[in-house]
Amino acid sequence: MTSSPVATTSSIEIPEVPDRARMRRDTGARLRSAMAEQGVDALILLNNSNVVYSTGANWPLGDAGLAHVERPVAVVVAGDPWPHLFLPFREGASAESDLPADHLHGPVYLEFDEGVAAFARLIADLVPAGSAIAVDECTGAMLRARSTLFPGGPPPDAATVIGAAKLIKTPDEIACIRTACRITEQAMVDVQAALAPGRRQIDLSASFVRRAFELGATATMLDAIWQVMPETKADGVWTTHGDLALPLLTTERELAAGDVLWTDVSITYGGYCSDFGRTWTVGTEPGARQQRQFERWREILTAVLDVTRAGATAADLARAAIAANGGAKPWLPHFYLGHGIGVSAAEMPMIGTDLGDEFDENFVFEPNMVLVLEPVVWEDGTGGYRSEEIIVITEEGWTALTDYPYAPYGR
Repeated sequence: MTSSPVATTSSIEIPEVPDRARMRRDTGARLRSAMAEQGVDALILLNNSNVVYSTGANWPLGDAGLAHVERPVAVVVAGDPWPHLFLPFREGASAESDLPADHLHGPVYLEFDEGVAAFARLIADLVPAGSAIAVDECTGAMLRARSTLFPGGPPPDAATVIGAAKLIKTPDEIACIRTACRITEQAMVDVQAALAPGRRQIDLSASFVRRAFELGATATMLDAIWQVMPETKADGVWTTHGDLALPLLTTERELAAGDVLWTDVSITYGGYCSDFGRTWTVGTEPGARQQRQFERWREILTAVLDVTRAGATAADLARAAIAANGGAKPWLPHFYLGHGIGVSAAEMPMIGTDLGDEFDENFVFEPNMVLVLEPVVWEDGTGGYRSEEIIVITEEGWTALTDYPYAPYGR
């Protein structure tokens, strides 16, 4: 059975069990350093993953929290070692966040004018007058009250600050990601073993979610994807870019013998995400063309890993992938060759996106950046092949965080 690639020699030391208190201190120091570099005195954070990163809060709704009026909000002040956390309920403040009682607050309702007015009064008490405040999201009510909430003028984008802090992971963050990956992979063993004609896509989701939480998952980051791929691009769902549609929603569709599934799931452990992708066949072994396609995917991945190390650019990885694929990009036009991962399932850096060639040429990898590589190989008549591997960049090269076989391919 073919397994994931073997890591190169690595100097990185990943603790078996993350030290949450140390992780919060280290990520807090990184965040305040990024604030200082960009001349920002305070952050107002509404994005769920940004709140998790800055506070250590355990917010089980994940991205789905954006659909709710009640959601966590964080305020980070440069001169304060502790962030302020506003929560709809205290259960969201995990023990790992270890925030002092005077930094834990009740909910704020930033979708309403009255809620923003009350929040503005709180900010005036927490943030020194004249401070440069950055914000990652603004509700309509916040925009209507911007002269009161942001008297110094339009606030800069906090995403540039927190994004810079997130790029390099601490060893404890990497330990959380690795644990999330292990939970995901162990749960997937049971799901794949039960894969058979007649099973519904939602049955796979139910099996995965139940097992993942039994194993210690904190939350599901996205609805699990078990996408049945079309025979040809022309047979697939219409897209504006003329290529394959991915992802498509999981339904009650019953799987049939010969279906080719592209899987994609993500859970969180301690606020940090996994990202799992494999290609499976239902009730049959892959044919000769499908096996050759998988071998080409392996060649592309190997070519990318051969140039992956600290000091390489995103463009170096993209060029290696394209060269190994005969001059064509081996990824979907609306996606990427690779992306970062942490408190979000997909975060910076991105490789091969519409950010453009200049971005890729100028983005240089550093040690302890974590990257998800997901080349795609497609030939009409095969269902295509896609898998994901998560690696940590090191001085010498990289080390793998994923370790799941490619069966039924590669035998």
